[in-house]
Amino acid sequence: CRMEASCLELALEGERLCKAGDFKGGTAFFEAAVQVGTEDLKTLSAIYSQLGNAYFYLKEYGKALEYHRHDLTLARTIGDRIGEGKASGNLGNTLKVLGRYDEAAVCCQRHLDISQEQGDKVGEARALYNMGNVFHAKGKQQLWGISQDPGELPPDVRDTLQRATAFYEMNLSLVKELGDRAAQGRAFGNLGNTHYLLGNFVEAIKFHRERLSIAKEFGDKAAERRAYSNLGNALIFLGQFNAATEYYRKTLQLSRQLKDQVMEAQACFSLGNTYTLLQEYERAIEYHLKHLLIAQELNDRVGEGRACWSLGNAYVSLGKHRQALHHARKHLEISREIGDRNGELTARMNVEELMEALGVKEADLSPSESEFKVQGNTVSDESYLYSMFIYEDCFFDLLSKFQSSRMDDQRCQLDEPPNGENAEGADPNTLNDMIGHLLTSPQTEELFDLIASSQSRRLDDQRVNVSNLPGLRITHNNLGHLVGESDPQEPSDDFFNMLIKCQSSRIDDQRCSPPEGGPRAPTVPDEDFFSLIQRVQAKRMDEQRVHLPSDEQESDEDEREPGAADS
Repeated sequence: CRMEASCLELALEGERLCKAGDFKGGTAFFEAAVQVGTEDLKTLSAIYSQLGNAYFYLKEYGKALEYHRHDLTLARTIGDRIGEGKASGNLGNTLKVLGRYDEAAVCCQRHLDISQEQGDKVGEARALYNMGNVFHAKGKQQLWGISQDPGELPPDVRDTLQRATAFYEMNLSLVKELGDRAAQGRAFGNLGNTHYLLGNFVEAIKFHRERLSIAKEFGDKAAERRAYSNLGNALIFLGQFNAATEYYRKTLQLSRQLKDQVMEAQACFSLGNTYTLLQEYERAIEYHLKHLLIAQELNDRVGEGRACWSLGNAYVSLGKHRQALHHARKHLEISREIGDRNGELTARMNVEELMEALGVKEADLSPSESEFKVQGNTVSDESYLYSMFIYEDCFFDLLSKFQSSRMDDQRCQLDEPPNGENAEGADPNTLNDMIGHLLTSPQTEELFDLIASSQSRRLDDQRVNVSNLPGLRITHNNLGHLVGESDPQEPSDDFFNMLIKCQSSRIDDQRCSPPEGGPRAPTVPDEDFFSLIQRVQAKRMDEQRVHLPSDEQESDEDEREPGAADS
C-alpha cells in the first residue's frame, strides 16, 4: 500500500508540474513513479500518457512515441476504448511532428472512429482537428522546393490541403455545437492558413479576422500576433500593401511585448519587403538592417544572408551601388558557408553586375573578396542523373535484401539431405516413398515434435512480454485477476481476450499498407513494385493467423492525442 501511495503521489506531483509548464520537472517525477511501479493498470496507463505528452512538449519525440505505445498496449489490454482512442491520437500527433504523415493519419483516423463509436464529442472534435493538422503539415511539406505562389499548386498538393480544410471545417462545426470558443479560434486560424496556401486570399482574410476577434476575447497575445501576421501575408497577395504594413507593424509591436526575437525579426523582414513593394526604399533599408542585427545576434546565418540580399536590392534601387556591392559580397560569403547553391549563384551574378556598373575589376578587390569561383568540383547534369540511378539501384537492392531476410527469419529449416543430395533433383517417386515411410515409421512422433518445437519458437519470438512494460509490478493478486480468481492455474476468458488483443496489436504494427492508387504511370509496369510487396505481406499475415474456436473476433489498431499551433 505504501508503494502504491508513493507511485500515485509522485505521478500527481508530475502532473502538477506539467500543468505549471515545468515539463522537465514533471517528467522526473513521472519517471520516478514508473521506477516505484504499480499493480494498477489504469494508473500506469495514465502515467504513460502523461509521460508521453511531457516528452512531446520537450521535443523528445522518440521517448514520447515509446510511452504512448505503452499506453496504447495497456488501454487495449484492459479494454479501455476511450483510452485507446486518446493514445492513438497522441501517437498520431507525435508521428506527424516526425514527418510520418501516412502513419499519423491512420492513428488519428482510429481516434476519430473510436470517439464516434463511444459518442465522445470532445474526442471526436479533437480527432478531426488532428486529422486536419496531419494533412495541413503534409501539404506544407509537399510545397517545400516548389517555387509557385500560393494557389499555383500541383494536383496532389491541392488535394492534400483541401482534405485538411475539410477536416478543419468539420471540427469547427462540432466545436461550435459544443460552445468551445478557444477551439473555434484554433479552427479559424488553421482554415485561414489552408485557404491562404490554396490561393483563396479573400476567404483566408475572413477566417483570420475571426481568429483575431477570438484571440482578443481571450487576451491571447501570441494568437493575436499570429493573426496580424497572417492578415498581412494575405493582403500582400491582394495588392493591398498599405493595409499589410499596418498589420505587420502590429505584429512587430506584439513580438516586442512578448520578447520574441524570432518573430520580431520576421516582422522586420516582412515590413522591409512591403516597403520595397511600395518603393519606399529608405524605410525598407531601415527594417532590413533591424532584421540583419537580430539574425546576427541569434546566429541565424540563413536569415543573415537573406537580409544582405534584400539590402543589396534596396540599395540598387536607390542607385547606391557601393553599399549594394558590400551586401552582395556578404550574401555570397554566407551562401558559400552554408552550402546554399542557388543563393551562391544569385549572389555571384549580383556581385559581377555591380562590379561592372562601378567599373571595378576583380584585381581591385582584396583577396578575400575576389573569390567568385565555386569551391570544389562542379557536377554536371549528366553525372548527377547517373548518381541518382545508382542511388535507386542501391535502394531497391537494400529493400530486396531486407524483405528476404524478414522472410528467412520465419522459415523452418530442415536438415540437409545425407551425402550432399539435392532435394530439387530428387526423383518424385522417391520423395513420395520417403513421406510414406515417415508417416508410418516409429520416428513420426519425433518429426511432429520437431515441427511443433520449430513453430512454437516462431510464435515465442512474436509474443509480447508484459514484464517489458516499465513500472508494472506483477503480484499474485493481479496475476490471479488476469488468469481467473477461482483457480490461478486455470486461465479465464478475460486472460485469453487480453492475450489476443496484445498479440493482434503487434501483428497490426507489422502490416505494410500499400500506397493509394493514382493515375497510370507509363514507366511503371502493370506488375508494379508496391503490388508485389502487398502480396508478400498478405502471405506473411496468412501464415501467422490462428483460428480460435470462439465466435467473437476483434480488430485492433493504433492512435493518439494533443494539439497543434495555428500557423
